[in-house]
Amino acid sequence: MRDAKAFGKVAVLMGGWSAEREISLKSGNAVLAALQRRGVDAHGVDAGRDVVQVLERGGFARAFIAWHGRGGEDGELQGALDLLQLPYTGSGVLASALGMDKWRSKMVWQAAGLPVPEFELLDAQSDFAAVERRLGLPLFVKPANEGSSIGVSKVRSAGGTRAAYAAAAQYDSLVLAERFVGGGEYTVAILGARALPAVRIVPATEFYDYEAKYFRDDTRYLCPCGLPAEQEQHMQALALRAFAVLGCRGWGRVDFLMDAAGNPFVLEVNTVPGMTDHSLVPMAARAAGIEFDELVWRILAGTLA
Repeated sequence: MRDAKAFGKVAVLMGGWSAEREISLKSGNAVLAALQRRGVDAHGVDAGRDVVQVLERGGFARAFIAWHGRGGEDGELQGALDLLQLPYTGSGVLASALGMDKWRSKMVWQAAGLPVPEFELLDAQSDFAAVERRLGLPLFVKPANEGSSIGVSKVRSAGGTRAAYAAAAQYDSLVLAERFVGGGEYTVAILGARALPAVRIVPATEFYDYEAKYFRDDTRYLCPCGLPAEQEQHMQALALRAFAVLGCRGWGRVDFLMDAAGNPFVLEVNTVPGMTDHSLVPMAARAAGIEFDELVWRILAGTLA
């Protein structure tokens, strides 16, 4: 489909009230500019609590979701758009909610036989020393329902998990401890039914944190990722299966950790990935011969199905 008029008036939803608001605005404005360059009647909507009323008044035909984190990526917005009968990009209510929840998504993947790093759910009464013994050190502590590595800590020494839990609990009542898997970090973008080339992430910092993701220029991204073809294809197949098991659709990104023996573990899924100049889906798309404006067009074209 190459007729921009077929999309009608498009709302690019961004901003919101999550901890990822700043990055969402960057993604949304990049998407908005790309659509407008292709002649689409696209309008930026910095979403607040009145987003439903704004959309009703705006006469929009469909929505491109660039709203990261809570409110926009967890099924809440998707449910509202379903009620408005407004087609939108990406996954639906259930898949969005599961994808945002790192604890429940891991349990679904485990039930489906997919490999995930060993993890435990923490609360204020947890025996943190026992958790450290079971999972080993270093380990990661993270809020279950945040993205962009917000609230994530790497615990390197005994006794550090309690403070890491307190830091993560500022963002979510659901907090995970996760075994460290140190053989490399990779990501596989999904576009439609296709897995794009894998990207290896090599941060200069202790781990791939918020600064490394969005602001540092010394994070290295390798695409081609350097894996043998058969190993990369295995990871791509795992990504497609992990995406499908949660009921995801349209586009997204599945992140992996690899152990020293070369075994990949599914880490998490992103149903509204970043679309900034540091983002991984545009990087993988370029490696597949798809430039940014074409990528955005194809994602939006999925709303016509």
